[in-house]
Amino acid sequence: MSPIGPLRPSPLAEQAAARIEEQITSGHWPVGGKLPGEVALAKELGVGRSTVREALRALAGAGLVQSRQGAGVFVTADRPAGDWATRLRRAELAHVYEVRTMVEVQAARLAATRRTDADLAAVDTALAARLAAGAADDGAFVDADIALHTAVVAAAHNPVLDDLFAQFVPVLREHLVALVGLLGLRAGDPDHGHDAHAGLVGALHRADAEEAGRVLAEELEATRARLLGT
Repeated sequence: MSPIGPLRPSPLAEQAAARIEEQITSGHWPVGGKLPGEVALAKELGVGRSTVREALRALAGAGLVQSRQGAGVFVTADRPAGDWATRLRRAELAHVYEVRTMVEVQAARLAATRRTDADLAAVDTALAARLAAGAADDGAFVDADIALHTAVVAAAHNPVLDDLFAQFVPVLREHLVALVGLLGLRAGDPDHGHDAHAGLVGALHRADAEEAGRVLAEELEATRARLLGT
């Protein structure tokens, strides 16, 4: 393993963080191991100790290292914890659907108790658009389906749920467009799943949280089973 080498001028803390991260992800400094001290790192990188401290703070924020008072800085992971979108893209569909179900079912329950008149109008419009998309291609149908689910999540009025579901959308769309066509899920049933989605929207209108959660859980599980052949 070659020495990490001095840095050239630029945002030095960012460069230092990137160079240290390279050593961690390559296994040079393994998970559980202790990093060299600030003085040693500053000497190897050719920067001041304040730059090293700033770099280590950034790496701690990414979940790669942790400072232990009186003991030093230790490696806690070999990849940044914050790269959620990348992890979703690499995840198996079964795992994505399990987490999607947990997020959306709870969102539907909250939506049933928090929805406004504007929210109900939005889900009604999205349901009608999904039904109309039955005459369109698989991509347009999946987009309309996701738009309805997004409207339900939005009706929960929880911005964290909104952001979390938004992270799922790209990977869900990619998988669903491919698998709906591959498995012929809409063959003979272009409005696939309409009754279940109409039942969900009806539960929101009635402010029935338990029914909203139950209907959505059953719909997602049925879709998951079809997509995965289980």
